[in-house]
Amino acid sequence: MSTETHGTEPPKPGPMPAAAEGGGRELTAGVALLSAVVAVVSLLTGGLLAIGSLAGHAIGAWTSPEALTPGLVGAAMVGVAPGLFAVGRARAWEDVRTLVLPTVVVLVGLFTVSVLNGGELQAAEGGPLFLVLFSLGWVAVLGALALAAVGCVLAQYRRRAAPRPAPETPMPGWTKPFLAVLGAVWLGIGAGLALLPDYWSDFVPWNVGRADAQGLGVWALALGVGVLGSLAEDDLARVRPALIAVPGVAVAAAVVLAVHAADVDWTSGPGVSLVSLLAGLLSTGLIGERIRRSRRAGV
Repeated sequence: MSTETHGTEPPKPGPMPAAAEGGGRELTAGVALLSAVVAVVSLLTGGLLAIGSLAGHAIGAWTSPEALTPGLVGAAMVGVAPGLFAVGRARAWEDVRTLVLPTVVVLVGLFTVSVLNGGELQAAEGGPLFLVLFSLGWVAVLGALALAAVGCVLAQYRRRAAPRPAPETPMPGWTKPFLAVLGAVWLGIGAGLALLPDYWSDFVPWNVGRADAQGLGVWALALGVGVLGSLAEDDLARVRPALIAVPGVAVAAAVVLAVHAADVDWTSGPGVSLVSLLAGLLSTGLIGERIRRSRRAGV
């Protein structure tokens, strides 16, 4: 009897996608591309705001009583860019969401602040031509990026998720209370400034306008979301883009604050709190990255 078989053999299963092997949702090309675009825009626009502030000029989309606030907004944009560039090297959504979701908060939040305070925009105030054009471009670009960010995240969550394994590099227990306090304080300050700027702006230790207070509040909200999100993730291997971003934000903001030190009431409670919060961001990024590397090396 012939042992020859007829018909085609069933196809052999191909290699599993990289994200499926590690579990979670495979990172979409849209999120990776969006992060790279936002990083480039942040470097260019944030660099302009920060450099103008360092030179003593209040360059921004809306009018500001002092150059410090637009400088801080620009510094945060520059500081977060390296982390956004790292998003494209990740395999799974779970490895980048602690940075991408706060970025969505910033894009949507700053666009909303700009629209709600349209009367304070340079275009409405009739400032210099460069600032008028800058404010119009600011609103247009923010609106496009905010819409794209929401769409990319919604599309990302339509991807089927594979079960995630146990945390590769769990956070040490002693870090969790610190992160909980740091994230909650940033979140609370951000909510106050963004939702009740007329009241909470009095707690900012320098002179700010309504749009300034809400813009700073949006960034504080995003930092709170990122820190608390990292705490919930409880895996240093999954939050590396955020670990790259937070020290950059802290250092860039510190440079702007140092140049404008005479404009800040450092002896006030908010002034002392600001120093502590920025130091907390810097420590979070540096210590977290050091622990991640040492555990990966088996030290």
